[in-house]
Amino acid sequence: MKTLSFLLPLALAAAGSIHPGAAAAPAAVPAAVPAAVAAQHEHRELDATLHAPYRGDARGQPDARTFTLAFDHPGMTRGEVAWRLELLAPTGRRVGQWQGRQALAGGRPASVAVRWRGLVGGARPAAGIYRVRLLARIGGEEVGQAWDIAVGTIAAPSMPPFAGLPTRRAPLRDTVQAAPAPDGLPYTVYYGNLHSQTSHSDGGAPVDDCHGAQEPQSAPFGPDAAWPYARRHGLDILMVSEHNHMYDGSTGTKTGADPLAAKALYRAGLDSARAFNAAHQDFLALYGLEWGVIGNGGHLNIFNTDELLGWEKTGKGELLADVETARGDYGALYALMQRRGWIGQFNHPALTGQFAVGGKALAYTPEGDAAMALCEVMNSSAFSTSEDEEETRRSNFEQACNKLLEAGYHVAFSSNQDNHCANWGASAANRTAVLVPNGVPLTRDSFVEALRARRVFATMDKDAQLVLTANGHLMGERFANSGPLRLQVRFAGAPGRTAAAVEIVEGVPGRGGDVTTLPGKADVQLVPAPGPHFYYAKVTQDDGRILWSAPVWVDQSP
Repeated sequence: MKTLSFLLPLALAAAGSIHPGAAAAPAAVPAAVPAAVAAQHEHRELDATLHAPYRGDARGQPDARTFTLAFDHPGMTRGEVAWRLELLAPTGRRVGQWQGRQALAGGRPASVAVRWRGLVGGARPAAGIYRVRLLARIGGEEVGQAWDIAVGTIAAPSMPPFAGLPTRRAPLRDTVQAAPAPDGLPYTVYYGNLHSQTSHSDGGAPVDDCHGAQEPQSAPFGPDAAWPYARRHGLDILMVSEHNHMYDGSTGTKTGADPLAAKALYRAGLDSARAFNAAHQDFLALYGLEWGVIGNGGHLNIFNTDELLGWEKTGKGELLADVETARGDYGALYALMQRRGWIGQFNHPALTGQFAVGGKALAYTPEGDAAMALCEVMNSSAFSTSEDEEETRRSNFEQACNKLLEAGYHVAFSSNQDNHCANWGASAANRTAVLVPNGVPLTRDSFVEALRARRVFATMDKDAQLVLTANGHLMGERFANSGPLRLQVRFAGAPGRTAAAVEIVEGVPGRGGDVTTLPGKADVQLVPAPGPHFYYAKVTQDDGRILWSAPVWVDQSP
């Protein structure tokens, strides 16, 4: 997880603390103390996360809980984060607020614990799903995060019966080809982590000595270590996505680098994936690129390129890549990806300053729409050293993904870990789940075909499933419709887990506006207004973990 600029529409000015339930005009984040910032490299940006327990932890005051704010700015020697935390009622009204400042020093992370007594204005609040929202600022950087919490006793939604689709760990009992399709859905679910690094770029440090991004090619563990580690930890898929501009062994440009060595290292990663797949047909090793830079750019993964893309050159003018791509030119990159049949993922997208075309952030192009299949809706901490899936630092990018959908992109949601330490897929239980037809082997080709079809869901629980259908069409599909539209949400949780809340989100591709939420039901029938629409499902489990379906895209006739 690399939490990036995410500016909430709030004024910035000095203000005093406000206690939950106090009546006051909207307060603002206090001005941050100027910071001394080290030379800019990848990942050196404000990282702010919010851990908001879904349920309370106290008996006498059952809704009381502690919110944990975590701040980091890799490479910063000293600075001060100004932060504000808001509690929003189901109506959107702010019913509580806390704020303060947290010093950062020596490049070390810091955390703040905020205790909420579970009261608003001295009384227990009305039951419902509340939202906790964080805004943090340091210098000119701003980061926002928001998570839902349950307050009081909330009736569980009625969910259609769904036994779940087969997985690698629980296959169909009969031969896959002959077995009936559960609920008419002839697919097997594979769970993966589609964003990680090794020593081929700035990852691969030992867990007991990992303190963030590594100097490129300095750590001991490469792809050959990543594949078996992820497989041992129960993953079906691991994508090693190395930074495309670090194959010279530098975060800048090493003018004396050897172009042949840079290209050979990329080919070695591809060969490693092929060899592991040939020896382990129950696992898919993927090797590719995380293209771009954070500053005035944006990171995206390319899953299926056999060529190294780059813009850096030696002092002799030799390209340190196979294919030249201009730094920051996303329009040209999308066009190249479409021509070559490459499929991509928007990584940890910010609302401002990223993926710009023609000076506009998150800008739509037809070529980009054809090439970009996924949007990371949630990441666990990129620099976590957890190996027991208990990492609580995580970031939510749903608002930026919604902006991409509203711009016109046909993207499904993914949930990854962006591991830089040698704990690939083990820091948390979140996964990207891919649906492959029963009887079809899990290969790079079948994986890419599933991404092209957007047969994907994002989950914070590796044992849960979520499928959305619309008049019998599977999530990811685009179709014309006339008359009523029936949207059905199918959820299968791990043993003991149930759905605590369900939402269907509606938007209009190309409108560039804001999405809306339909009534919280798992089976909804409506007649959309004429024109294009998208719908996706979002289910919150009783433990607070969230699943997001891929959207369906509907062109409604008058």
